[in-house]
Amino acid sequence: MILAASFFILQAGSALCAPLPLPAIDIGVRQAQSPEDVAMTIQIIVLLTILTLAPAILILMTSFTRIIIVLSFLRNALGTQQMPPNQVLIGLSLFLTFFIMSPVFTQISENALKPYYAKEITIDEAFEIAKAPVHKFMITHAREKDIRLFFDLGKEPLPKTRRDVPFKILVPAFVISELKTAFQIGFILFLPFVIIDMTVASVLMSMGMFMLPPMMISLPFKLVLFVLVDGWYLLVGSLARSFFT
Repeated sequence: MILAASFFILQAGSALCAPLPLPAIDIGVRQAQSPEDVAMTIQIIVLLTILTLAPAILILMTSFTRIIIVLSFLRNALGTQQMPPNQVLIGLSLFLTFFIMSPVFTQISENALKPYYAKEITIDEAFEIAKAPVHKFMITHAREKDIRLFFDLGKEPLPKTRRDVPFKILVPAFVISELKTAFQIGFILFLPFVIIDMTVASVLMSMGMFMLPPMMISLPFKLVLFVLVDGWYLLVGSLARSFFT
């Protein structure tokens, strides 16, 4: 029995020590056999380039900028340090961005991607069609003053219609418009919480409690106020309506 057990252990150990088969991935370069192969290679290169720019596109050309800045202002106004954490704020901002931008993404899918996959239009035509809903969204929320600023900086003539505004002018104008709107919302968010901080600080000074930090006392009151008015419902609803209107 002892010999049999020893033999079994040796067999198990040799099986564990045997090298495990690992998968191998080969990337090769071959000569193109047809113009379609060259076109496919170019499309792959363009796709990889777009993927590297995807974070900047998501942040600067969608509603993400306004949402994440407003949520950051809210956390600072509450004085809750890292609550909610950054992961929660970014995740909420991403899902709100997908929700708000869903009509734009639907138009791109229906009018550009599906016809292109069905080989009804070329990639250039699909790209031009996909730009239209994105351009419409950005031009709707970009201020005319900001658009005119970049035309003046670039010393370019003003277009006849808003549809003719190029993306090189529209993108920075849209970004600074979103920044201004987010800061305006942040200022309104700060007002009630600043009033609570001032009231608590005045009460503590009148009672002679100079060594007690006012933030320690005002934080529960700010949290109670935010919960009682259903702050997340009001804030998220207002942010979404600011884009849909």
